This record gives sequence, structure tokens and C-alpha cells, in this order.
Amino acid sequence: MTAVQFRNPEVRLSVALAGTRRAIEGHQVTLRELLGLVGEQGLLVFCAILAMPFLLPVSLPFMSTALGAPMLLIGVAVTLNRVPWLPDRLLDHALPGTTVQHVLERAAHAAGRFEHLVRPRMPGLTATPFINAVHGAALVVGVLALMAPLPLIPFANTLPAIGIILLCLGMAERDGALVLLGHLFVLVSVLYVGTLLYFAAKAGSDPQAAFDMFLSLFQKIFGG
Repeated sequence: MTAVQFRNPEVRLSVALAGTRRAIEGHQVTLRELLGLVGEQGLLVFCAILAMPFLLPVSLPFMSTALGAPMLLIGVAVTLNRVPWLPDRLLDHALPGTTVQHVLERAAHAAGRFEHLVRPRMPGLTATPFINAVHGAALVVGVLALMAPLPLIPFANTLPAIGIILLCLGMAERDGALVLLGHLFVLVSVLYVGTLLYFAAKAGSDPQAAFDMFLSLFQKIFGG
């Protein structure tokens, strides 16, 4: 597998993506070369995009598995500082240069729209491979919470998705404050999902009954 490094924090993601587009201009590029060019920043932004459909209070069944699997691969890749494992045949497959350039151009434009909200802060929180591996492990935990079998339960996917998005964008743009917020949301989502799973087991594997029991407990604690 190929090691990939975080770019310097002074290089904004939109600039990095635009540079990647220029680097492959005029010729085909393999998936292996593209992953090497976009590095972890590109993978993290892709992971954040995959998590965005879960921002709705209730997600559709099976969506967490379909979108969670590639997010899990990216989380493991960030933890190990390696590109996600893929067969050599797929990695060495030539991609249409024009299409890839168009995607990178749109991604750079999209990145430029949120960069005024995200900026390099607390650089010590994204400065070393070890600390980034810790963030990657938190990302894996968040994805596993998102993939928990709790369809149609309010916020069971939303809370992990928020944590995943914050971690991904924070790491991609070296924003330590955003990363810390992402850890907080992952922790809250793990507690929430873990509690729902516990009540589901107590309720005979009925997610809705688990949520009703959880809601009843919440109302008793907070006097609702």
C-alpha cells in the first residue's frame, strides 16, 4: 500500500484540488496515481460527502451499510496512514482524464465555498502521524456507530454523521477546533447509539420499542 501525507496547513484544500486537476491535465490517470495525488485530504472530503445524506433526522434502511462501507475503509486508511486497500487491477485501471478533471474542478469549487468557515487552528492537534491516527480511530468508531442496525430511529444516524463530517473537514483543513468538536459528537453518538442498542436487546430486538423505552427514561431524568 502507498503512504499518503497531510499537505502543509497553509495549502487550502481548494488549491490542492485545483493543483491535482492541473497535474493530470491532458492524459489519463490511474486510480493509484489519483489517490496518491489527492492524499488524505481528498479522501476525507469524500468521506464527509458520503456522510451528508445522514444529516436528515431519519435515514432509509440499508443506506448506512451501503455508504458506511467506503467510509469505514477511509477511516482505517487514515488510521494506518495508507490509501484504502483495493485490488491492484482496480488501482491500475486508467480513468478518463476529462471526467476526473471535471470532478476535481467541481470539488475544488465546493471546497472554496466552506473554507471561510474552516481554517487552520490548533495545529498541534493535526501535526503528527500518531495524533492523526487517533483521529482516524475516532472516525472509525463514528462510522461503526452510524452503521448500527437502528433504521428509522431519530438521530441514530444523524449524530454520528455530524461527528464524521466535523472530523473529516477538521483533519482535511488542519482545523483542530473542528476536530475536537467532531470527537465530542462521536462520543455523544456512541453513548446514544449504545443506549439504544441496549434497550433494543432488552426489548427483544425491536428498535422502535427501544426508542420508546429510551424516550421514557429521558423524560423521567429531565422531568419531561
